[in-house]
Amino acid sequence: MKKLRLKGLVFICLFLFPLFISAQPQDSLVLKSPNGFLTFIFKLGTEKKPTYEIRYRGQAVIMPSTLGLLKNTQGLDANLDWCTNFSLVTTSRRTVNTSWKPVYGEREFIPDHFNELTLTLLDSARLKTQSKGPMQLIVRAYNEGVAFRYFFPGTPEVVSIEIGQEETSFNLPAGTRLYAAYEPQSNYHLMPLTNLQGQYILPLTARHSNGLWSCIMQAEQTQFPLLRLQVEKEKMKGRLQSNVVANTPFATPWRVVMVADKPTHLLENNYLIMNLNPPNQVKEYSWIKPGRVMREMTLSTQGARDLVDFAVEQNVDYIHFDAGWYGHEYDHTADATTVTVDPKRNPKNDLDLKAVINYAKTRNKGVILYVNQMALSRQLDSLLPLYQRWGVAGLKFGFVQVGSHYSTVWLHEAIRKAAKYKLMVNVHDEYVPSGFSRTYPNLMTQEGVLGNEAFPDATHNTTLPYTRLLAGPADYTYCFNDPTGRLHNSKAHQLTLPLIIYSPWQYLYWYGKPENYTRREEVRLWKELPTSWNETRVLDGVPGEFTTIARRHGKDWFVGAITSNTSRNVSVDCSFLPKRKKFVAEIFEDDGKGGISQRSQKVTNKNTLDFCLQSKGGVSVLLRTQKTMRRLSAAANRKPGSKG
Repeated sequence: MKKLRLKGLVFICLFLFPLFISAQPQDSLVLKSPNGFLTFIFKLGTEKKPTYEIRYRGQAVIMPSTLGLLKNTQGLDANLDWCTNFSLVTTSRRTVNTSWKPVYGEREFIPDHFNELTLTLLDSARLKTQSKGPMQLIVRAYNEGVAFRYFFPGTPEVVSIEIGQEETSFNLPAGTRLYAAYEPQSNYHLMPLTNLQGQYILPLTARHSNGLWSCIMQAEQTQFPLLRLQVEKEKMKGRLQSNVVANTPFATPWRVVMVADKPTHLLENNYLIMNLNPPNQVKEYSWIKPGRVMREMTLSTQGARDLVDFAVEQNVDYIHFDAGWYGHEYDHTADATTVTVDPKRNPKNDLDLKAVINYAKTRNKGVILYVNQMALSRQLDSLLPLYQRWGVAGLKFGFVQVGSHYSTVWLHEAIRKAAKYKLMVNVHDEYVPSGFSRTYPNLMTQEGVLGNEAFPDATHNTTLPYTRLLAGPADYTYCFNDPTGRLHNSKAHQLTLPLIIYSPWQYLYWYGKPENYTRREEVRLWKELPTSWNETRVLDGVPGEFTTIARRHGKDWFVGAITSNTSRNVSVDCSFLPKRKKFVAEIFEDDGKGGISQRSQKVTNKNTLDFCLQSKGGVSVLLRTQKTMRRLSAAANRKPGSKG
């Protein structure tokens, strides 16, 4: 035991002594963003407790707030916590200024520019108790926001750690209002900080009394419990959903505070979350393909073949078999290696899935299968190679468990395993992304949103871009035609939503069969609509009021605007278009009679497009150069078999 302690002392000396010489740490340190607007201030205060604050152009965004982690000691030695009695023993700094190209996304290239500060903290009683090693606080200041995480490098004595709770708090300035939601699949409500009760999910967007906007988020939450925030003594304090026991070296997720002058800048800068995740680990990824998806409703061979034909006509890339194709999803005996249709969905049980998959391939369409976690947890390792042999393109994980340390690790490991078998993944239901699709881009999308399965109103939809969508893609499962009358919003609003809500897999036509779309000209925009973009600009908007977004794919621009339950006038400044080029704008808007009207006009970058949006309405604009329009017109008029 004495030899082990001596070995630990030698390690600490070797680890710290060179850094003492070079760093000369202080109890108060400052880190600034590359443009100098954002400032992170670290201090060791009373009882040597670490605290931080964040300022933007000198204005308070986060007031002095606590840092640290607690062990769930349950009466054991409280000195095992990492939140007090610290000494700052070393600091180091670095700057990174680069960019990277995602496999798909909202933009072709992503800037990654930050200043980083690493602080090594050691308990003052460390050499006496031999109970724990150093803890590092790693801080990055970007122009888009500030991120920090706790890191445990470990020592020969400390090969594992136990974390029960966080002391991380976010002390927001007086007068702050927040767009808060209790669960991912619930509505957001704008409330004063003093009115908040209970625990709230991230992202949590704040509207400051001085006009600033911020959002508290997390990144790389792949091996750590979910963090929620609750108000304690008028401070937002982190609360974990379970304990953690992990081997060192070990890092917690990034705690992120995005800051902007306007809410539109928050959405335009949402790539920050992916920057805080490791680079792509899938070396060969030609099989990873974004696209449009439609759900197969009949669970029959003929119905599925008809849907494939509809997909060809409407330029849909994938057909999706939802719950029921292998039995009832909540039946513990349901076997997802067999095709046994739930009798309530199709009593005939005449689905020849392999034949449908083969037929879809002949029409250049892929097939996605839904599997509930009940089957996934029992059969994952046998399902993945089997589905690869069947020729399945991807999976939708249903009702996955989220929140605990165990479920978080299981889910992300399942996505890694799916990549091994070249299977793309869509995760439902409560899972909210934290940037893992950068590391494993076979994670195409996820729900974690109150979407069209719940038929939310237009005000909710105009809030999403500045709250949930800051974390990443959302599978909203759009509805355009609904014979039951549950749809609250206009057709143009619904048509525009896939432009506003980014997702590499866009689940269009969630409700209805091909025969329900008799007026297919109304959804012509969806035939043209990409699901991956070269450029994205958030032109205007306010949460709960309206949103206007422009996205570029190749040389074509798509612009979408939606309003809340209130009608309003919306103007689109076309200065984002290239100079000295003439465009034709194809406009899809509400006709005032419950349908879609279409018109076109010529546009240059000097023009402004003005629209009067009805309550719960929207408008979509497809902008193509006149040269492109002439080429498309010539191709459409060319006789089959002719050369051109």
